Parts: sequence; C-alpha cells; structure tokens
Amino acid sequence: MPGSTQLPLEGIEVVAIEQAVAAPYAGARLADAGAHVTKIERPEGDFARGYDAAAAGQSSYFVWLNRGKDSVTLDLRSPEGKAELERLLQGADVLLQNLKPGALAKLGFGFDRLARDFPRLIPCSISGYGETGAMADRKAYDLLIQAESGLCSLTGGPSEPARVGISVVDIATGAMAYTAILEALIRRGRDGRGARISVSMFDVIAEWLAVPLLNHEAGVGPKRIGLAHPSIAPYGAFRCRDGREVLIAVQSDREWRDLCDAFVGDPALGTDPRFATNVARVQNRAETDAAVAAAFARHDAADAIEILLRARIALASVNDMQGLSDHPHLRRITVDTPNGPVSLPAPAAVFEGEPRSYGPVPALRPVGEAR
Repeated sequence: MPGSTQLPLEGIEVVAIEQAVAAPYAGARLADAGAHVTKIERPEGDFARGYDAAAAGQSSYFVWLNRGKDSVTLDLRSPEGKAELERLLQGADVLLQNLKPGALAKLGFGFDRLARDFPRLIPCSISGYGETGAMADRKAYDLLIQAESGLCSLTGGPSEPARVGISVVDIATGAMAYTAILEALIRRGRDGRGARISVSMFDVIAEWLAVPLLNHEAGVGPKRIGLAHPSIAPYGAFRCRDGREVLIAVQSDREWRDLCDAFVGDPALGTDPRFATNVARVQNRAETDAAVAAAFARHDAADAIEILLRARIALASVNDMQGLSDHPHLRRITVDTPNGPVSLPAPAAVFEGEPRSYGPVPALRPVGEAR
C-alpha cells in the first residue's frame, strides 16, 4: 500500500554459503531489499575479511558487501555443521552459494537432494565456468576471468592489456544472480515451484562482450585505444591548457557541426567530407582528434566546459577517486560495523517515498553465540 515501509523481500529467508565478492554482492542486494540473509562462513571467516584494512580497520570489500546480514561460522564437513545447515534450509527460500562446483553435493546437499527435500527452495550456485565442462574444476577469480574471456584485451592503452579497475566480473555475476533469484521468486509466487539456478562468471562476462565479439567475427576486431571509443569519433579525453582532461562524446553529425562551430572555431570542418559523418571521422580519427585537441589546448578546463555545455556537447571531467569523494552527485549511506560507522556509496535504485535503512556489518560469530 502507498506509504508502506515494508520492504519487498521481507519474510524471505536466504542461506548464503558465500565468500569473496560475487555471491556476497547478490546476498547484499537481497538483504537491502528486506530478506533475512544468514551468511555461513568457514571457521576462519570469509577470506574477504582480510583483503585490506581501509574501512575503519576492516576490509572495504567485506564492509561493502555484507551489511544487513547475520553471520555464523560452520565447519560444513563436520556432522554438527551439516546438521545446522539442514536446520537452516528447513526454513529457507533461497540457498546462495559459490563453493567449488560439486562441493555442496559432496557435503550431501546436491541439487537433486535439495529438489526432493526442499521443493520450494531456490538454490543459486555461482561458479567460474559452470557446473560441467573442461574447465569446471578450475579456480576462478575476477582477474582470471577478465583475462580468460578476452576482456583484458579490450582494456588499457595500445601497448598492453589491462585489468578493468574494479572487480567487474564478480560484480556483474552477483547482479545476474540477484536478477535470476528475483525471477525465480516471482515464478514461485505463481506456481509454488522452486528453481535450480547456475550462474558462471565466464558466461556473464562473455554475454557482456557480445558487441566486440561480433565485430571481431565480422573482421573488424576492436583495438585498445585508451580513453576513446572504438566506433565513434570524437569520443575521448583531451588535455586542456591547464593540464586537466575533459572527455567529450559526439554522438551525431549535428553535434559534430555544433562542436566545430562553437568550440573548434572552424565551421567548415563540420561539413568537410573527411569529417562530416561518423564513419568518415573514425576513418580519419587522427585528424579529427587533432583538430579537437588544438581547441582544448587553447582553453583552461573550466572555460572549455562552459563553452561545451552551452553548445550542448556531452562531456565529463576525467576524475580520480578524490574527484568521486568530493563529487556533488555522490550519494552516501552509513552502516554500523564492529569498528564503528563507515560511509559508503549508496545503492543506485531509489524508491521514491520509501527511505531505506541498512543493517550492520556482522562480526565473525560461531553458531550459538549471542549477537
């Protein structure tokens, strides 16, 4: 009902046998939406707890991805640990896990057994390469999949491939798992059936790479060109007189003519056959970019931005993390942690009129120990 403060997943019970980034990302989204997430950690804890000490002396990864969850430590190889997992699954709606493929079955909780004993349960397994196949048994982490999928070949400058600067494969996989779980919950609400979901990191990023893959298979494989767009020109970063960089994106031939008129100072370039269409500008990228770079070199960044905005040219400052920290559009939330409050970027989805609060980050807690 309008004005209700009930969150959409309140009443949903999630058991999450998770570590690192991909599965915890999905679990955090479920917790933010109101689900009760019981995070099962190995006795020594999720190894992401030790990644760094940037968040009030705690791991930035762990603080970011585990707010709002309850955490218990279990040795799932022991009879006591298996019995506790069995008890948790009796009341669970979702089982989220990113153990090695086959590990859950070896513990006695394979998909067939889960479907038989818990028909309404929605198990979601995250892996590197899927449950079967030649590489299914390989360990898989974010950068390994970035390299194996070819993503690194598209990233960086002309001289060498590079890692995308965040754990993009993990995050994309967690988001896909979250989406699939929501789909399964919606369907279960109609017919009462659970689901069996498998999400592989390789599949997720391979699907995201559809455009460069199709271009490659058409004989026009993309090249690494740093802060530029492989298919559009001018679309890249340019250095201003004061040393700051501004990135512009010209999306149409009309915008190119506007740029030439208002900023480059040479309206004739707007209709010159060498530059009049995007196809021509990409073919003559060096000359296109040189004309634009010369215009930027005549202006400090603030003046360049003012002129470009008046001409309705899309642009961005080329910021670093200090720029993000100070950015006027950065929304933040504060979460409690065992070491005190930590400020984080806010989740992107805003439900108007429905302010949300976010639960604390759990300390490592053996099962049965009071919170």
